Amino acid sequence: MSPVIDVHTHFVPNGWPELGPERPWLRAESEREAMIMVGSAEFRRIGAECWDAEARLAAMDAEGVAAQVVSPTPVFFSYDAPPAEAIGIARIFNDLALEVCAPDTGRLIPFCQVPLQDPDAACRELDRAVAAGHRGVEIGNHIGDSDLDAEGVVTFLQHAADHEVPVFVHPWDMPGSPRLDRWMARWLTGMPAETHLSIIAMILGGVFDKVPDSLRICFAHGGGSFAFWLGRLENAWHRRADLIATSQRPPSEYVSRFSVDSVVFDPVALRTLVDTLGASRVMLGSDYPYPLGERPVGQVVHRSEFLSESERAAILGGNAHRFLGL
Repeated sequence: MSPVIDVHTHFVPNGWPELGPERPWLRAESEREAMIMVGSAEFRRIGAECWDAEARLAAMDAEGVAAQVVSPTPVFFSYDAPPAEAIGIARIFNDLALEVCAPDTGRLIPFCQVPLQDPDAACRELDRAVAAGHRGVEIGNHIGDSDLDAEGVVTFLQHAADHEVPVFVHPWDMPGSPRLDRWMARWLTGMPAETHLSIIAMILGGVFDKVPDSLRICFAHGGGSFAFWLGRLENAWHRRADLIATSQRPPSEYVSRFSVDSVVFDPVALRTLVDTLGASRVMLGSDYPYPLGERPVGQVVHRSEFLSESERAAILGGNAHRFLGL
């Protein structure tokens, strides 16, 4: 069996230079706890496992994880910042990510962030980060009102494909409202909807028709609600072709072009992913170390009796091995 690889985890460094009055900063609560602040607002309480490689490696050992992809926490993307500012922020966090992963670069696999609002700068920072030791890139699922089919994003994805750099797409900046600000509803409903919308944009916006098959791209949180509603999208593509048939082929013919992680928390949901996308397009993810993630890592994959042993092995590590180019 391939080693177990978790493709969806995040880090936060233990401090960083001043970024600006409305940018994230870290308020230390103790040596092992801190609060991410955005301006004067509390964003998220975190523990030392966000920056302490030894704590992270110990948790991996306890749960049988051989390697983790370590990606930025999306609040740091800064896509709303002027490009020059966003470039500086990306460089800061990309360099700090390498420091977090340095104690064991064989097991802690850093993914960088880029100033996606400036495609040329994003490509340059990707090249710089990869040359420095990053193995892939995490991007947000939108830039303001622009989705992943925006011309500049397509340019960046083409660059990633040409340089064989894997891309992990994470939802972020979900809109709020009185209805969505209760019960963490932005995370419980907004995140799945955001990811679903972005996969639709990749398909109907013609991105998969423009970029080569060499693009390795994975969507977080099981691809949101996409797998469950693919039938609705397919029906609409055929019945309202005047509005929706903007891709060269029907939506169902693109499911082999992307992967998703396994953070869906229930074997029934995992079966929907496998039945819709195929076991070769699902990779183990946990959203470690955040409280809405899966712990122990991989428990749903292990509990899913419908999986064959070869499918289980592929989801736990084999597919990630290929995705990461290991």
